Amino acid sequence: MISADGLTVEFGGTTLFADVSFVINEKDRIALMGKNGAGKSTLLKILSGTRTPSKGKVSAPKEAVIAYLPQHLMTEDGRTVFEEASMAFSHLFEMEKEIEALNKELETRTDYDSDSYFELIEKVSALSEKFYSIDATNYEADVEKILLGLGFKREDFQKQTSQFSGGWRMRIELAKNLLKKPDVLLLDEPTNHLDIESIQWLEDFLINSAKAVVVISHDRAFVDNITTRTIEVTMGRIYDYKVNYSKYLELRKERREQQQKQFDDQQKIIAETTEFIERFKGTYSKTLQVQSRVKMLEKLDLVEVDEEDTSALRLKFPPSPRSGNYPVILENVSKSYGDHTVFKNANLTIERGNKIAFVGKNGEGKSTLVKCIMKEIEHEGILTIGHNVQIGYFAQNQASLLDENGTVFQTIDDIAVGDIRTKIRDILGAFMFGKEDSEKKVKVLSGGERTRLAMIKLLLEPVNLLILDEPTNHLDMKTKDILKSALNDFDGTLIVVSHDRDFLDGLVTKVYEFGNQKVTEHLEDIYGFLQKKKMENLRELEK
Repeated sequence: MISADGLTVEFGGTTLFADVSFVINEKDRIALMGKNGAGKSTLLKILSGTRTPSKGKVSAPKEAVIAYLPQHLMTEDGRTVFEEASMAFSHLFEMEKEIEALNKELETRTDYDSDSYFELIEKVSALSEKFYSIDATNYEADVEKILLGLGFKREDFQKQTSQFSGGWRMRIELAKNLLKKPDVLLLDEPTNHLDIESIQWLEDFLINSAKAVVVISHDRAFVDNITTRTIEVTMGRIYDYKVNYSKYLELRKERREQQQKQFDDQQKIIAETTEFIERFKGTYSKTLQVQSRVKMLEKLDLVEVDEEDTSALRLKFPPSPRSGNYPVILENVSKSYGDHTVFKNANLTIERGNKIAFVGKNGEGKSTLVKCIMKEIEHEGILTIGHNVQIGYFAQNQASLLDENGTVFQTIDDIAVGDIRTKIRDILGAFMFGKEDSEKKVKVLSGGERTRLAMIKLLLEPVNLLILDEPTNHLDMKTKDILKSALNDFDGTLIVVSHDRDFLDGLVTKVYEFGNQKVTEHLEDIYGFLQKKKMENLRELEK
């Protein structure tokens, strides 16, 4: 359906990838994988037509609709949520206007026998036929269904888009893309701004209603659930696997092992050949043999091993100073802004060593309660922080609090103590800051890079209560694995606000659900909670 032929991207003397070719077929659901900086987002932009490659081309049928959701949006104001989502049908509104104008022209003309009059009639009938063949009569119901699925309430529909945060505006853009019913849907990190329920709704939609989908995502559960094919971008080329993400990981591991064996065998041959050349190069009777071996080395195609997997690096938090038995106790805690109640009469007791998740739809009070615990905002009721509790806090805006004038290396060097100082380069490497990147000033870093740096900073400070608010939004899968492993080994108390099911799985043992102005305790892990929720929803349907 869409074919990429010989795509090459070069900039600043560097080749991002070269001679990449593949075809996207109808009903393909493709995960685009590769480490940060490998060129995934660039490839998506080329497929969407928003960027041109240095060489090669993308071909698609003339009628094909390609919809693209970038990672960062430039949004306009001036419309309501419903109006903005309805812009997915703007081409139909334009067509309708054109048909109306042509019909008006026909009414006023009297040159019934002229060629131009016949041409006009033909144009009107062709356009009308096209317009009525597109079933958009019920577009308002479609807009409503998609907006509700993505977490909007009916009362939001007539609010101005300017009243919503970046995350919610991203959802409006996603709604527009889904409403276009595209032949190919290109999504760059679509789950970063969605809560668990909206992610599950999007999964169902993509599996049951979408045509072809290409997605970049660091949400492993999402990728595993929706994709049937994985294309990996690595070291300037691609590998195409007709399997989902988990299976691809197994096949990639086998591929790397084979490459490593071929590489080792070849290095052994090169060493033996080089030694032979060195030993006999002055020996007359061996001249021909030496020359043939020199030629053999010159012609040798060197085996390359794909990028090394650094997930073996284990990060450890410093040992926690011992806190009291109950680091956080809430008794009838409520929070309102004017007439708007976020939650009321929340009661919870967090014991030392607990690892818990705060989950629920966006805007239901998860981050608000965290700010109450951090004493950043006032509240009603009694909130007690236990004896000797030392809090490490990762806020969603943590990245903006870094000193802009320091370098990446200095930021970490300033807080590292003990033998961890000898491992700063390794830790920076694990979080994808290479030698050159570590010398960059913080002010030139992207949002994602700042998030990773703020996360490393937090990993090195001795605390006994860690509060992480959406820590994984800008981390790739490998970095998330390193962080999750460190959190599993952390001997203090953990509160994590997240919508990333795979990250929470095996990390938390209790879930607090925020919704309908309540905070509800669930004594299950994340998948137990999700199964229970589906049951509850079914029961509500039966009612």
